Amino acid sequence: MSNPSAQPNKFLLFAASLAAILFVASWISDTTGGIGIGLVGCLALLALYFRKHRTLHIFTFTFWVLTGTIAALFWPDLFREWNGFRLNSINLYLIQIIMFAMGASLSLRDFGNAVKMPKAVLIGMFLQFSIMPCLGWAVALAFGFEPEVAAGIILIGSCSGGVASNLMVFLARGNVALSVTMTACSTLMAPLMTPLLMQLLAGRLIEIDFWAMVLSIINLVIIPIGGGLVANKVLEHRRTAGEFFKVLAPLAVLLGAGVAVATGIVLMLGGAAGDTPFLLARVHQGLMLVALTFLIGWVLNLTLAGHRDAFDRALPVVAMTAICIILTIIAANSRDELLNLGLLLLLAAFLHNTIGYVLGYWMAGVARLPESDRRTVAFEVGMQNGGMAVGLALDVLKSTSAALAPAIFGTWMNVTGSTLASWWRDQPTGEDPV
Repeated sequence: MSNPSAQPNKFLLFAASLAAILFVASWISDTTGGIGIGLVGCLALLALYFRKHRTLHIFTFTFWVLTGTIAALFWPDLFREWNGFRLNSINLYLIQIIMFAMGASLSLRDFGNAVKMPKAVLIGMFLQFSIMPCLGWAVALAFGFEPEVAAGIILIGSCSGGVASNLMVFLARGNVALSVTMTACSTLMAPLMTPLLMQLLAGRLIEIDFWAMVLSIINLVIIPIGGGLVANKVLEHRRTAGEFFKVLAPLAVLLGAGVAVATGIVLMLGGAAGDTPFLLARVHQGLMLVALTFLIGWVLNLTLAGHRDAFDRALPVVAMTAICIILTIIAANSRDELLNLGLLLLLAAFLHNTIGYVLGYWMAGVARLPESDRRTVAFEVGMQNGGMAVGLALDVLKSTSAALAPAIFGTWMNVTGSTLASWWRDQPTGEDPV
C-alpha cells in the first residue's frame, strides 16, 4: 500500500522521463520494440513514483493495470501460455482471492448496519440494481457491440458494489459506514439480482444459465467473502479450538444454510433445465469451499492471530496484484478485440460510469439525503465489482470477449473514482464541524 507521508523518489521520475523519450523516439522512427519497452517502462516507473506521492498515490493501482495491459498488447504470447500451461486457468482462483480480501475488510456488523440507516441503503440498492443494468443495456445497444461484448457491458452494470468504492468514499469525505453497509448488502443481493437482470436484459443476446450463475456467484463471491469474514474475526487474537468454533459458529451456520438452500433449489429446479449433474457439481464445489474457508481460518488463527497489522498491510497488495494479473491475462487473450474496440469501450465506460455517478448523486439529493450520503450513493451506484463481473464472464459465459468490457470498465472506474474523490475532498459537505 501507499504511504502518503513518504517522499517520492525523484530518480524514478527522471527514469520515467527517459522511458518516455525512448517511446517518442521509437514512435517517430517506427521501431516497434522500442515503442513497447518505452511505454511499458514509463508507466511502470510512474506507478512506482506515484506510490509514495502525497496526492497522486491514489493512481498507483491504475498505472499498474495500464502497465500490464499495454505489456499484454505488445507481447501477448508471454501472458497466454507458459510451457503448455494456459495462464487464463488461474483467473478464477485469483478472483476468489480478491473476494477473500473484500470480505476481510468487512465484518458481520457491517451487514447488520442496514437497519440503522434503512432509507439511504434502500435508495442505494434500488438505484444500483436499476440504473446501472439499464444503462449498460442502453449503452451496449447504442454502440452496436457484438452480442458477447454487449453482454459483458450489461454484466458489469448488473453486479454489486466493490470495496474500491469504500476507499473513494473515504477520500471524498462521504459516509464510510454507509458505503461499507451498501457494499455488504448489494453483495448479499447479487446471487439473485445479477442472474435475474442478466436473463432479462442480456438473455436475447446470448444464452444465460440462470442457476449456473447463481451458484457461480456463491462460489466465486459469497463463500470467499465469508472466508474473509472468518479471517477478520480470528485475527483479533489467538483462540483455542473450542473458542474458534464457538465464535465462528453463526457464520458456519449461515454459509452451510446457504449451500443447503442452493442444493435444494438445484434438486427441485435444476432437472427442468436438464443440467442437474453440472449444477450439483457446482454445489459440491461450494461445500468444499466452505470447508476450505474454515481450514484457512484455523491456519490464520494459529499463525497470524494478534498480528493484524501485518495482515492488513499485505492483503490489499495481494488483491491488487491479483487484479493486475487477471486484467493482463484477459488483455493478452482478447488482444485483437481490444485493439479493435478499445476506444469505443472506453467511451462506453465513460458514459456508463459518469451517468451512474450523476444519477446516483442527483437521486440521493431528491430523496433529501445529506451531502455526505449523496457522495456515498454516487460512488456506490457508479462503481461496480469488476472482479465479480470478470469471474462470471469467464466461469458462466465462458467468454474472454464478455470479460473484456468488465476489465476495461473496472480500470476506468478507478480513474474516475480517484479523480472525483480528489475533487470532492476539497469541497465542504455542509456537515463539517465549525
